[in-house]
Amino acid sequence: MPNSNAKLHSNHRAGREASRRELVSRSLQSAQHCLENQDFGTAYAHYLLVLNLAPELKTTVKETFQFTLFKWAEELDSLARIQDLFNCYEQALELYPNDEVICNSMGEHLFRMGFRDEAAGYFHKAVKLNPDFADARENFYRVANWLVERWHFIMLNDAKRNLTYLRAIESAVRSGSRSVLDIGTGTGILSMFAKKAGASFVYACELSKTMYELARDVVAANNMEREIKLLHLKSLDIEIPKHIPERVSLVVTETVDAGLFGEGIVESLIHAWEHLLLQPKPKNQDISAGDYGRVIPASATIFGMAVECKEIRRHHRVGMQEVAGVCLSNSVQFFSPTYAATGSEETVEPYTTEKLSRIPGGYRALTEPCQVMTVDFNNLQELKSLAARKPWKLSLPVTEGGILDAVVVWFVLQLDEEHSLSTSPSEETCWEQAVYPVQGLLDYSVKTGDTVMMEVCCQDCYLKIQKISSLPSECGMDVSDRDDTLSLGNEAELCNALAGLQTSTKQDGSTPVCVLESTEIALLNDTAYHECFKAAMSKVLLSLNPSKDLHSMDVDGHGSGINLLENQSTSSLGVDPDALYILDVSEGFSILPIIAGKLGPVRAYSSVEKDQHQAALHVIAEANHFPKETLEFWLSHLEEESVVLQRPKSDKLWSIIILDVIETSGLIQQEVMEKAAISRCLLHSGGKIFPQYVLVYGMLVESESLLLESAVQGTEPTLGFNIAPFINQFKVPVRVYLDLSTLPCVPLSKPAELLRLDLMSPLQNSPSREVKVQICKSGRVTAIPFWYHIHLDEEHSLDTSDESSHWKQAAVVLDEPIPVQVGDELVLDVQHHKSNISITVKR
Repeated sequence: MPNSNAKLHSNHRAGREASRRELVSRSLQSAQHCLENQDFGTAYAHYLLVLNLAPELKTTVKETFQFTLFKWAEELDSLARIQDLFNCYEQALELYPNDEVICNSMGEHLFRMGFRDEAAGYFHKAVKLNPDFADARENFYRVANWLVERWHFIMLNDAKRNLTYLRAIESAVRSGSRSVLDIGTGTGILSMFAKKAGASFVYACELSKTMYELARDVVAANNMEREIKLLHLKSLDIEIPKHIPERVSLVVTETVDAGLFGEGIVESLIHAWEHLLLQPKPKNQDISAGDYGRVIPASATIFGMAVECKEIRRHHRVGMQEVAGVCLSNSVQFFSPTYAATGSEETVEPYTTEKLSRIPGGYRALTEPCQVMTVDFNNLQELKSLAARKPWKLSLPVTEGGILDAVVVWFVLQLDEEHSLSTSPSEETCWEQAVYPVQGLLDYSVKTGDTVMMEVCCQDCYLKIQKISSLPSECGMDVSDRDDTLSLGNEAELCNALAGLQTSTKQDGSTPVCVLESTEIALLNDTAYHECFKAAMSKVLLSLNPSKDLHSMDVDGHGSGINLLENQSTSSLGVDPDALYILDVSEGFSILPIIAGKLGPVRAYSSVEKDQHQAALHVIAEANHFPKETLEFWLSHLEEESVVLQRPKSDKLWSIIILDVIETSGLIQQEVMEKAAISRCLLHSGGKIFPQYVLVYGMLVESESLLLESAVQGTEPTLGFNIAPFINQFKVPVRVYLDLSTLPCVPLSKPAELLRLDLMSPLQNSPSREVKVQICKSGRVTAIPFWYHIHLDEEHSLDTSDESSHWKQAAVVLDEPIPVQVGDELVLDVQHHKSNISITVKR
């Protein structure tokens, strides 16, 4: 009987196995049939069933499954079924947890949806799974700044800063502060300082998942994992005794930005004093440090001064009334986001940041440095009163005449009575300074004896400096002459009111306001850029329509807009049937379509998306007497905005397509060669893509600064702690947003042409090239800065390394410096893959 039962079970198992195989076979056939009919959703469901029933087929169907997943994900994305899309990827990663291609694709979807931190995590995982996977590596490099911000490298390499913090923490711990909480621990270095100093209990919190995991690895590598308790929490969420057993005697933190308060130090310390710290030391009582609470840093003093700086000016104020024949005067007011933040209800950072010691063209101080405010981090009531404090007036006497471009702010961080750190522009420091650009004045010139007036407040966790104006010296004289009995306070208030009347722009709502990114304002101020495009477009239009009267086409900038309109005859009768079509798909705000419209009978299409930008272009077009039909917004004509490159009309082709090839950061725009391939199919005979080709130039340099900004240099700057191998996993080989004119470096070779990217003649392109470079100065090659010559045609080109250019430069930083002598020759292996350039050095 037992044998009979065993046989029955065996037959049953065989039957189930046969059924399973049949179901798997049918599902595979059905999946293939669905793929042939492009029914990707059903095909995906069939493959899920197959892989769950037959895990042994994972390798066999892997590529087809990936293809099906990606196609179905695209469909779900287009239908805005985001949760379903993520569910599909989670199912796929359960089946293939170590598949770098699926991880990378998941990251790409997350990135497109704005989930940059999460996307960076998937890209990083894909790179760890396969370091040679180029797509994942390049995606990771592009988002690594969000994963581990670049200032971590700079600060960890600042030995002076690290040593000052170490000394202050040692002093506090040795005086009796035995329990320590590190708020915003980052890599964990301050926590390790506390433990090294002898603290009995050390706790550290970090909100960023990536930084928390990195700190965990660093602490373990330094054999402190049992002595430092790491919490993946925001400090505001820490509870006693849930997360830490009792109140601590010392909080250490460096949650400060260039404007001091921007990383939320005030809010976190208010919470710490109320819930996590022992009570502060009573005045005039001598008690042990372990019995009261204290904070490092203990206090801060903020300083400010007014400056003249051409570089700040060109990024925040449109400085010309006419650009390449297009009149901007009085038609619209342009402001950068820092000005828009002044009256905004949204929480917008009210300043930008600059390292003034390296700003192109330098700066001039118009006033002496002035103390803006102080804050005591060990005084709970003072911290609470900051946000509630009403705005106060501040005046800075002008000591040197010039143009008022910005108020610059820095601070001195007093860690304790003996140790301090300064972020002053005159100090050798890893810090940048906070810059409050001056905007919205009728007159920006000041002279010695004038006064720069401003309003200061602490709001939304930011130090805000607003309503900046200048008060002529005559104003004070007039007031004092009229009434000698006026108090200084009343005189200042009256003069400030007069200054407001004299220097503020009209805000009566009659002039439209347009907020542009600082890079877009710099582009508007780039005269060479617009004149070059104007000349190149004129040449193409004239070659395509030689019968048109040259004098009416404003080719040389002297033509009349009125004559042009008369010749175009575009009115209620309709558009010139011979009008040429021009498409501008460059990123952000662009007036190139309006410049094109002044060159002859054209239909110019702009691809700007923001309503405010479209309204501004409409106003400028009207101010230049454009008929409405001349300028149109391309995206409003598209059924599917993702397919920007298509015919203007079913029976028409483009005469000119303007592509954005180079990012302001100094990198090549993503997918630009793919866009060029589509564009070539949309041009009629004689039509052109602008630019037609781009030449990449570079040179070998020795730059200690680039090394320090790109990777932690061993254990010396981190005072013996082993941090470099862990954070350097997140270094990227390319530094962006560089200014070569002020970069501390020594050129070791002359500039050399590295690569050609031809948008009109793709057969001239090569994905790789070897370039021999002669060494002209002995030293150590640490980096290869690169830039571009953008050729609209053979006669008209732009150099992105020009100081007046709105573009910045980039540099490849070598993993290891290469010693060289005069006369040596290095071979550069230059690779171009999906809009990314990689440069490696061969001997």
